[in-house]
Amino acid sequence: MEDVTDAGIYARESTYLDRHVQLGVASGRVLSVSFPDVPDDDAESAHSILDRIFEYLDGIDPVTFDDVQVALTVPTDQRAVLEQVREIPYGDQVDVETLARMTPDLDHEDEDDRITVRTALDENPAPLLIPDHRVRDGPSAAPPAVEQKLRSLEEL
Repeated sequence: MEDVTDAGIYARESTYLDRHVQLGVASGRVLSVSFPDVPDDDAESAHSILDRIFEYLDGIDPVTFDDVQVALTVPTDQRAVLEQVREIPYGDQVDVETLARMTPDLDHEDEDDRITVRTALDENPAPLLIPDHRVRDGPSAAPPAVEQKLRSLEEL
């Protein structure tokens, strides 16, 4: 298990993404991942999760984040969707219908359930750790330029 007990805000600039990667951490869990042009003033740069994210962005070896605890403060149906997104392997992609099919208690043929999937992706608090860029026809909580670079990195 990854040690994320140091509560706070952490950020580091990525030349690959042409912006910063910023984490919010509390109570041993990642609360948020964002990609600001300028990080919060009180952000620190040293954190083990950031180290792993930058290994991922280097693209040398596939890096997974399935052992990182993410605090999901979203409705239960959206949580179920985001938990399934975490199961999509590095370098693979699915579409919204397949993700709905993968998610317990959702019907891939029901438009309301497909909207639930899209809403969960759009409101994902930790894009990259919850790799919504692997859902090819859904929204991403990451900015479009970041989403495209993450897809490119994984050759999606």
